[in-house]
Amino acid sequence: MTAERTASCRCGQLRATVTGDPVRVSVCHCLDCQKRSSSVFAAQVRFPAEAVTTDGKASAYAHSGGGGNVARFHFCPSCGDTLFFTNDNAPETIAIPMGAFDDPYFVRPNYSVWEQRKHPWVEISDAIEHFD
Repeated sequence: MTAERTASCRCGQLRATVTGDPVRVSVCHCLDCQKRSSSVFAAQVRFPAEAVTTDGKASAYAHSGGGGNVARFHFCPSCGDTLFFTNDNAPETIAIPMGAFDDPYFVRPNYSVWEQRKHPWVEISDAIEHFD
C-alpha cells in the first residue's frame, strides 16, 4: 500500500496530501530560504507533482532567485504559512516544507545545499551529501 501523508498550514485551512515517496529531501542555506523560513535554513520535501493534491484557498507569490529561476510560493491567506512551492526549472515537482507535515519525522534530509551561506554554528550530519 502506498503511503499517504498530509501537510497543512498553521490554521488548517490549506492542506496538501501526498502519496508515495519523495524524490528529494533537502535543507537549503541560501539567503532566500532563510528569509522564507524565517530561520537559518529551510528543510523541504519534494514530490512528483502528480503525487500532490491540495485543498483550501491559497495565495501565491512568484520570486526570481539569484540564478534567475522563478519559484512560486503558495501560502494560506489566513495565517500566512507557505504550504508548498514550485520552481520553473523543475515543474515536475512540488516542494512542501518538512515542518508542515502532520508527521514531520517520516523522512530525513539527504542533501544540504548552498552551504557557503550556512551559519558557522550549524552542523549538518556527514551522513548526507553536501553542496556549496
